[in-house]
Amino acid sequence: MLDESPFGMILIDCARLLRARFDRALDDARLGLTAGEARALVYVCRHPGSRQSVLATHMWVEPMTLVGFLDRLEARGLVVREPDPADRRAKIVQPTPQAEPLALQVLEAFRTERESAMADLSAEEIVLLKDMLGRLRNRMIADDRGGAGQ
Repeated sequence: MLDESPFGMILIDCARLLRARFDRALDDARLGLTAGEARALVYVCRHPGSRQSVLATHMWVEPMTLVGFLDRLEARGLVVREPDPADRRAKIVQPTPQAEPLALQVLEAFRTERESAMADLSAEEIVLLKDMLGRLRNRMIADDRGGAGQ
């Protein structure tokens, strides 16, 4: 009989449950953003002046997925896309002045949910967990890019 959940299943369960909490937090905050749009907005504010392709890479989404998010954010006046002077086929994404206050509200809603989810962990455990998950992510990124054994 299987009496232990594999690590990957626990990690996926936690990610899905946290995502559901974040979705509810966005709904409760009445910001008018989907989780994807909220995430894209935060990334644009963190990386202003980036190409769309670079933002998609940072977010681990397909460029066409990001385009949909950016279309809706641009329609709301939260981002602008301009041709890249170095390559007019590429688009540079800039946040508008209205973007940062909204991104801060998104991050606050997420912080509240994250703190609630992690209430049973000590500050030291949270630091350790974040460090371990960061190392795990970096290892998988390196493996996906052919960095294993190099």
